[in-house]
Amino acid sequence: MTAEVHVPEVVRPHVIRAWEQDRLVGRQDLIGLPIPEATRTHVPIPHAAIVESIIQSLAFRNIEVERDEYALSKDAMRMFGVMTLDMQQSGVKLAMGLRNSNDKSFSLAITVGFRVIVCSNLMFSGDFTAVVAKKHTKNFELGDTVAVAVEKMQRGFEPMGRRIDAWKGHSLPDSTAKNIIYAAFIEDGLPIPKHLAKVVHRHYFDPSYPEFEERTMWSLQNAFTSSLKELEPMKAIPLTAKLAGFLEKWN
Repeated sequence: MTAEVHVPEVVRPHVIRAWEQDRLVGRQDLIGLPIPEATRTHVPIPHAAIVESIIQSLAFRNIEVERDEYALSKDAMRMFGVMTLDMQQSGVKLAMGLRNSNDKSFSLAITVGFRVIVCSNLMFSGDFTAVVAKKHTKNFELGDTVAVAVEKMQRGFEPMGRRIDAWKGHSLPDSTAKNIIYAAFIEDGLPIPKHLAKVVHRHYFDPSYPEFEERTMWSLQNAFTSSLKELEPMKAIPLTAKLAGFLEKWN
């Protein structure tokens, strides 16, 4: 039996224009979103409650969120979010990604990331790491769970900085760059729409920013993340989280 979902009438008209048109929404738009009825084995957690808990845990560590935005599925059951932090490292703004679902399609998870200052390209250091199982039981403690996850995330900042520095120093022959693009799209190295192959190629070989004119893994990474901006947020954010693992194969 499918759990009943309650959609508050006072909320629905206010936010329908944003998430149902595949646009990013703000933190305030998460408040009062519909969630399924709790069952004996699964207690849904509002997206807004998770976001607030993460922000509080970051504040406890003297880390502020400068900017945050969220993508929602059409029924608001699934959410991906990006928080840009007031921290810089290796010439980028540190960030974190989060996801949550109330239809048990995937678990609550976070990942470390960054935004490139010159163009706001978003990149994660790896795929989302689950912090809880898909089902939240009545004994689930959100605050404690989030605190442990944020602590682990914070330890990932330094390794991510080393990876960025390595990408910047990794020169690429044109043939290698083309092979990587070929592997991503033609050999299905990434679950990415095929039409973006030409977009990645253009961003890499004819970059819009002088910072990416050097033929390096850093420039190619930014060519990929620039192309992902053409996708709907619900598709772009999880794809971005898979990109680092794919590029690591070429180091």
